[in-house]
Amino acid sequence: MKKTILLFLGLTIAAGTFAQQKQAENVVIFTLDGMRWQEIFGGADSTLIRNFCSDTSEVRKKWWRETAAERRAELFPFLWSEIVTKGQLYGNRAKGSYMNVANPYKFSYPGYNEIFTGYPDTAVNSNDKIANKNVNVLEFINQQKGYQGKVAAFTTWDCFPYILNKERSGLYVNTDNDTLAGNAIALQLTNDFQHLAPRVINVRPDVITYIAAREYMKVSKPRVLYVAFDETDDFAHDGLYDQYLRSAHAEDAMIADMWKLIQSTPGYANNTVLLITCDHGRGDKIKKQWRDHGANVEGADEIWMAAIGPRIDAKGDNTQGQVCQKQIAATIAAILGFDFKAAHPVAAPVNSILKK
Repeated sequence: MKKTILLFLGLTIAAGTFAQQKQAENVVIFTLDGMRWQEIFGGADSTLIRNFCSDTSEVRKKWWRETAAERRAELFPFLWSEIVTKGQLYGNRAKGSYMNVANPYKFSYPGYNEIFTGYPDTAVNSNDKIANKNVNVLEFINQQKGYQGKVAAFTTWDCFPYILNKERSGLYVNTDNDTLAGNAIALQLTNDFQHLAPRVINVRPDVITYIAAREYMKVSKPRVLYVAFDETDDFAHDGLYDQYLRSAHAEDAMIADMWKLIQSTPGYANNTVLLITCDHGRGDKIKKQWRDHGANVEGADEIWMAAIGPRIDAKGDNTQGQVCQKQIAATIAAILGFDFKAAHPVAAPVNSILKK
């Protein structure tokens, strides 16, 4: 009898531990527009430093190191300290990990549609501000019990209200000139910074997007938060490799700051997954094509993804095989225990990312 009781208790404890491992009640998603996997896994590129930087010596001093491991750790310290030890990174092609977009266009709107709908719809073929007819996973989660009104997106690029179909979905989407409602001093300061800060690109700086998202998170406590950065793509198109690297490094720091906030905030600590990815890749085989992407640019379909949190298996960058951008939507839902369904086809989640 005692053995039976002990066995029952042991199974109960094991089951409780398993459930605790799988627990994730919140998800925070970041995208770095057009951020190449080459820098994520290899750090700064010496050829691009030499040919696309105004002050080569200063950039080399800041970002160049002898090994790829040293260079990437300098550029992305959060990815290569916290996530590599406690989470997962996909897309290190040098180690047999492949991640690609499935849509044929290899630019932003089709990429974001694929990320959030799980459907590489060939009818989504421009960056025009057209309301997306496809249902996205954020919209789906926003309809689930306990998540209504608890899903929000903060974006630098002002096309996102259309990509996420703000009018139909009912999602809170804050972008570009949108201000934050509320009397908190931090919210008002964020609004002031947004209106007064210089615009190096055509929309608000990524840091304003991030601060707005962070302060909203503190006040409104969303359960799913999406933050979309844009500067890496803009600086790449302009051929400003030094600015591209600086923005990438700053975005890594902002993601680290968010993770620190998550881990120090009751309700988020230990039950929130952080997922980071991009909408498309860029050229590399022809070096000058690092500025470009699109259907005719070789390598522009090559992307990456990183994740950390209570449902994420700690494999570092030792992931193998092929995954696709279209699998991200269902993966986001699966992290929270949902099965994302829509009228359109939805690709299966990346099951290898989750703890069994």
